[in-house]
Amino acid sequence: MLEAGVVVAMSGAPIHWHLPAGRTAGSIPDTRELWDVLWSHRDELMGFAHSHPGSGAPSPSYTDVTTFAAIEASLGRRLDWWITSRDGLALVSWAGPLRVHYDTVPITCEPPWLHELRRLSYA
Repeated sequence: MLEAGVVVAMSGAPIHWHLPAGRTAGSIPDTRELWDVLWSHRDELMGFAHSHPGSGAPSPSYTDVTTFAAIEASLGRRLDWWITSRDGLALVSWAGPLRVHYDTVPITCEPPWLHELRRLSYA
């Protein structure tokens, strides 16, 4: 398993699959390419999804939430953040008031990009 990510448009369609060199089962590096995609599509972004290893209900790490907060601060707006495991999906969103206070909600309906994200993670 290698973590993978996808930038998602407001339409729900994938904009960019994030599969950088150096990704591992426990991390997915930020890259200039990812930032360029986020910035150039900032007006049509819904959010970003990435995979975590294992099964069950996924939740964000501290690295995840600090990354979410930094990206949102740079873009000047809030995004949706999804995390998938082999068999679970959660939506993570800012709850405030602290910069890194995010709530996690399990999601049962599968977005159209989920199957491909899991395939790229567990291939």
